[in-house]
Amino acid sequence: MELFLLRHGIAEDALPGKSDADRALTPEGIRKLRSVITTAHRAGLNPSVILTSPLRRAVETADVATKVLGSTREAIKTRALVPESNPHDAWDEVRVYREEVQLLLVGHEPLFSQLTGHLLDSPNLITDFKKGAIIRIDLDTFGPRPKGILRWFLTPKLSA
Repeated sequence: MELFLLRHGIAEDALPGKSDADRALTPEGIRKLRSVITTAHRAGLNPSVILTSPLRRAVETADVATKVLGSTREAIKTRALVPESNPHDAWDEVRVYREEVQLLLVGHEPLFSQLTGHLLDSPNLITDFKKGAIIRIDLDTFGPRPKGILRWFLTPKLSA
């Protein structure tokens, strides 16, 4: 499986009295996401399934991905991709889709940095996972402990 992790784009600042879960993407965030996803698409991104955190900024990021990629499938929301989730829960969710050729996850920090280390069997790995960045990790076994291979990591600055 080719597994892609896409961190949500730049979102509006948290406002007093407004839930963090309701923060929307900014126009700049949407623009940068389109660029990153277009570049990733040229590098082979074409997932059959998109899983997303249910937080608004992630759902909007998944929507941008769906449109840029020309997908007709709606993203599937899962609590396994919220910021406070853990890599083991996210891995269990990935394993459900082990038959897919490509799977795109849309989520947050600190989960995605932790999940990257977990997927690469390097729990102490430190990853600077910028907003709107995407990483590809290839997996060919789906046991309790993943052993993925890092193929590439694309940040918005590199796709501009």
